[in-house]
Amino acid sequence: MAILRPAIVLIVLFTVLTGFALPLAFSGAAVEVVPYRANGSLIERDGQVVGSALIGQNFSADRYFHSRPSATTDTDPNDPTKTVPAPYQASNSGGSNLGPTSKALLDRVTADVGANGPAPVPADMVTTSASGLDPDISPANAERQAARVAAARKLPEQQVRALIAAHTEGRPFGVLGEARVNVLRLNLALDAGQTH
Repeated sequence: MAILRPAIVLIVLFTVLTGFALPLAFSGAAVEVVPYRANGSLIERDGQVVGSALIGQNFSADRYFHSRPSATTDTDPNDPTKTVPAPYQASNSGGSNLGPTSKALLDRVTADVGANGPAPVPADMVTTSASGLDPDISPANAERQAARVAAARKLPEQQVRALIAAHTEGRPFGVLGEARVNVLRLNLALDAGQTH
């Protein structure tokens, strides 16, 4: 028993320290140092939370820029042993795991290319991200959608393209990643009638 007591005390001590105290301390520090990010990068409009800058949303109306395809799923309400597509289902983040020889994947990508054609189309218009929740699209993807959005909103196409340019974020630190456009922020700017 004399040997077990120190081991049990250490397990309890380190569980409290690393399982509770340290995470709470880091969370508290994050809220103080970077509150916007620590609280989920939430975007508000008219005092209401409309989304997060970090989690994509499913936009399907012609008047909005569309996010890249999402492979997230949910339980089939008719058969709980199966799943059904549920784009941007944040509680079920993940890719489809369909491989390059998958007929279902090939059919979906072919249909997406046809809907966004003529080919070639930007890759992120027809491929999902690893999480299925990517909030950003490439500037080429946004440019490809500009004519549709402008026509649906009865706006000059050049005005929509200027808005895309204003909402294009460059590479972090000038070298990491790729240039991107946050779809939610761009669509909110459209709704607000911003011209740049």
